[in-house]
Amino acid sequence: MKGKIADSEARDRLIIWIRRRMAEFGITFEALGASIEEDLAHPPIYRDARGNDWNGVGPMPDWLAAAKHAGVDPDFFRIEEKPKEAPQRTRNVVYTQADLFE
Repeated sequence: MKGKIADSEARDRLIIWIRRRMAEFGITFEALGASIEEDLAHPPIYRDARGNDWNGVGPMPDWLAAAKHAGVDPDFFRIEEKPKEAPQRTRNVVYTQADLFE
């Protein structure tokens, strides 16, 4: 029970902090909603190991430009849009796992 109280208090404090920052920078809930809709309409296309991503709109970000100038193909960072297809069987082969402890 004690952990839930602390979590609730932390959540309330975080909400207060977010609302103060929004007021400080003049961010309205409508602008926040529009920004979220824009992000959903243009999902990221590229992502690096550090979680930086880019949706292909606007100028290329520094992290991707630096990788490109270092000789890395930007397609290396491309996020796969659809899952890979299962390998096609060409023969009727039954795969079994050997028990190493028999």
